[in-house]
This record gives sequence, C-alpha cells and structure tokens, in this order.
Amino acid sequence: MNTSYWHPYQYDLKFHLGEFTVACTPINVQRRVYTLEEIRDHIDIPEFPPLTGDQQGYLLANVPTPEGKPNLPDSGQYLQYCLKSYQRCYIDMTSNFDQYKAKFSGKSRSGINRKIRKFGEETQGLDFRSYRTPEEIKHFFELAQPVSAASYQERLLDCGLPRSPDYISAAIAAAGRDEVRAFLLFANGNPISYLYCPIENKVLNYAYLGYLPDFSKFSPGTVLQWLAMEQLFAEEKFTAFDFTEGDSDHKRFFSTHQTPCSLWLLLKPTIKNRMLVASHRSIGRSTNLIIQLLDKLSLKQKIKLWIRRTV
Repeated sequence: MNTSYWHPYQYDLKFHLGEFTVACTPINVQRRVYTLEEIRDHIDIPEFPPLTGDQQGYLLANVPTPEGKPNLPDSGQYLQYCLKSYQRCYIDMTSNFDQYKAKFSGKSRSGINRKIRKFGEETQGLDFRSYRTPEEIKHFFELAQPVSAASYQERLLDCGLPRSPDYISAAIAAAGRDEVRAFLLFANGNPISYLYCPIENKVLNYAYLGYLPDFSKFSPGTVLQWLAMEQLFAEEKFTAFDFTEGDSDHKRFFSTHQTPCSLWLLLKPTIKNRMLVASHRSIGRSTNLIIQLLDKLSLKQKIKLWIRRTV
C-alpha cells in the first residue's frame, strides 16, 4: 500500500471573502496527507508524533470520514477545527475508455461531443497535444505558464502552475522516470488550456488545470479533460486518476467514485490559536450566508463568472 507519513509543514490559513483571499496566517504544524489507497481502505488515524519548536499542532488532509468525523484525540487536548468537508473524487482506470464512457448518460456524452466539435469549429481545428519526456515537459512549462498567469485559478485562487526553477527541474527529472503526463489545448495556434498530472504508484494526480478566461464559453477544461482521459486510458498503465483534495462540479462529473473526506486542523488551545480559529470560522460563516443569499436571488453564478473574467 502507498502509505502517507507525518512531515513538518507551514500551513497558510487563508481568510476568504468568496473567491478573494483577504488575509493569510502561516502556522507551523505536523502534516499528514492521506493517499488514495488509504482513503479507499478507510484507514484510521495513526498515532500523533510529538510537536517540536514552534509547531502549533497538526494538519490532517484527505481524512476519510464515511461516518461523518474521524477518530481524533480528546477535544480538551487540541482545538479541533474542520476546515472543510468534501467528496474525494477519482476515476477508476482498471477498465478501458469505452467502459468509462458508459458511466455517462447518453445526454452527457452527447453534450461532451458537442462541446468538442464546437471548440474545433471555433478555433480552426481541434489542436490537442501531450507531453511526457524531459524535453517535452520543459517545453510544456514554457507554453503553459503564460496561460496560468492569465487564468482565474492563479489570479483568484492562488493555485496556478508553479514557476519556480526548483519545481520545474523536479518535474523534468520526474519525466525522466516516466512519472509525469501533461496536456495542452490550443486555439488558432496558441495554448489556451493546460492540465498537469504527476504520477505516483500508477495513480495520476490532478495537480494543475487552468485556461484563458476569454475561452470559458467553449468549455476548454471539459474538452481537455475528456481528450486527456481518452489518451491516458489507451496507455493501460494506470489504476486511477485522483482529483485530489476538494470537490467541484468538474470533478464530480468526470469521476467514477466519490468518498467523503475532510481537512482538519488541530491546534494547541492557546488564546492566540482560539482567536485565530474563531475569526476564521466567523468570516467563513458570513461568506456562506452571502453566497446562499446570492444563490437564492439567482445571482451567484453570474457574479462568479463576472469576477473570473474581469479581476
């Protein structure tokens, strides 16, 4: 089994108003990120290591919670703060692409094919390219980084494609071990959408996806994901495509399986940490109330699209 381990980590606790990050507080913790195998097997939480130096607690990511809450230490010992709960989505790739397609309704398959056809008609032909060798991955980053810089994923969510030389060097080295797959979608000869997937123990990880906002009406993320999956299934090398932490309409639509998971922060019960958790929870609740109101007024999606195109 691919087993996770505790490791020192600086976690940035971000304060959001909708899709905007308004503040960020770094916290030194011990972190453990459950692997997809552990999630599928519902592995229980192991013993917690001792804290050292200025570490304030523990961060448990992708904790499988089929019954609603993991088996955490006594609440009097640490502040238990659930940062989010979500469905961990993944695609079982032990079958073939035809069997994968069968999981979609006829209407959904027709809709995907229509989007692919429309994208090709509007962009002078369907231009989809894959990258996997060290030289190709180097070229991929050169082409994809300008797209990432303009995408809402980087501008609003701070999760654009990394630019650091160390990260790119590590990606090129991983490509030399055949541990990377990357894809680009072009329009009129220019890259407009990217997907980057590291590979670990035959599992593809959905690390980075982004696209130019001007092309959002052509569903580039959907087109790129579908074309990439067709090619990845054809390799017959992988056991799963892991959409990693968090869920979204995109992840739920393409996944074959979903497992309840959560992200937990366990902090020392100091006054400072209590104030930090209370303020973060309060801002989160206020934001959720505003989002619920906008949703009732049928304004949520319109405002979200406007923000992504203009900010």
